[in-house]
Amino acid sequence: MTSLLHSLPDDILLLGPGPSNTHPEVYAALGKPTLGHLDPVFIEIMDAIKGQIQELAHTDNELSIPISGTGSAGMEASIVNFVEPGDRVLILVNGVFGTRMVDVAQRLGAEVDALEFEWGTPVIPDQVAEQLMSNRYDLIGVVHAETSTGVRNPLPELAAVIKDSGALFLVDSVTGLGGLPVRLDDWGVDIFYSGTQKCLGCPPGLAPFSASARAVEKLKNRKTKVPNWYLDLSMLVNYWEGAKRAYHHTAPINMLYGLHAALDVVLQEGEEAVVARHQAAHEHLVAGLDPLGLDLFVEEGYRLPMLNAITVPEGVDEAAVRKALRMDHHIEIGAGLGPLAGKIWRIGLMGHNARPEVVDRFLEALRKVLS
Repeated sequence: MTSLLHSLPDDILLLGPGPSNTHPEVYAALGKPTLGHLDPVFIEIMDAIKGQIQELAHTDNELSIPISGTGSAGMEASIVNFVEPGDRVLILVNGVFGTRMVDVAQRLGAEVDALEFEWGTPVIPDQVAEQLMSNRYDLIGVVHAETSTGVRNPLPELAAVIKDSGALFLVDSVTGLGGLPVRLDDWGVDIFYSGTQKCLGCPPGLAPFSASARAVEKLKNRKTKVPNWYLDLSMLVNYWEGAKRAYHHTAPINMLYGLHAALDVVLQEGEEAVVARHQAAHEHLVAGLDPLGLDLFVEEGYRLPMLNAITVPEGVDEAAVRKALRMDHHIEIGAGLGPLAGKIWRIGLMGHNARPEVVDRFLEALRKVLS
C-alpha cells in the first residue's frame, strides 16, 4: 500500500451532501474478484440490477439500467438522448441542479425556458400550470430532491399538472432514491436518473436510470444523431438487453457489484422501513438542534429528510466550524452553494448514515465546536 493510502483515516463520518459512508455489505461486494464485462455470470448480475432498479423506482420500464458515470452522467444522458436542436424545454429551477439542466439543454441548441423559484422554497405547481397554459414543450424537467438547498419538490402534484401537457417528464432524484418514495409509473415520469453515493450507500460512479416506452419512441425517431457517443442509449441498450450482448464500453465491473449489493440492502430492509428510518434520523437531528439555538433553512413541509440545510447563526464563521468538525472530530459537512454560500450548512443523513447514533455523534461534535 502506498504511504498516502496507508495514512487515510478510517473513521471519517461523511455527513455532507454526498458521498455518504458506504454500507459494509457494499464494501464487501466491491472486493469480489473482477469478471469480464461479457462474462455470463456478470450478465446475470446486470439483469438482476435492472430488476432491482425497476422494483425500487416502481416502474415497468424495460429501459432501466445504471449509466456508467456519476449522477451528472445520468443528467447528461437524460438530456442528450431526448432533446434535439429546436426542441422546446422547460426546466423548473430552485437550486444548483435545476440550473445545470438548463445549461445542458442550452448546449444542445434547445429553446429553454427556466421557471425559477426562490432557493430554499419548493416549485409551485400552480405556477407551472399557468406556464403550461400558454406554452407547449417537448420536455419538462425538475429536481425531486434539490441537494443544494434541502428542498423536496412536490412530485405527485407536479406530475398531475404535467400529465396532459404532451411533454416528456424528466426527474432528477440523485438524492431521493433510496430515501424518499419514487413511483415513476404512478407519476407518469418518462426519464429518470439518480446516483449511487447518496441514500444507496454506495461509492460514486454509477447513475441508476430509467426511460418510459414513450421516451424510447422519441429516441428512435430522432431527426439527428445523439451527440454524445458514450451516453448514446441507442447503443447502450444493446449491451444491457437481449440474448446477444454487443460490446459498447468496458463496464465498471466492481462498481456494479457494489450497486447490486446496495440495492439488495435497501430492498431487503424494505422500502417503507428505509424511508421511515431517514425521516426518523431527520427528526432526531431537528430535535437536537433546538437546544443549540439552530434551525433549518427550509420550511417544515418541504424539508428533505436526507439533506438538512441548517441556517448559520449571525456572527459565526461557518467555514471555521466545518474545518473544526473535520479536523478535530473527523466529521465532514457541506457548505452552501451559489446565493446560499456562507448562509447554510448542509448535513447529509443518507443511507447507512441515517441512524440515531450517527446523529448523536454529529450533535455532540457540533455542540463542542460552537461552544
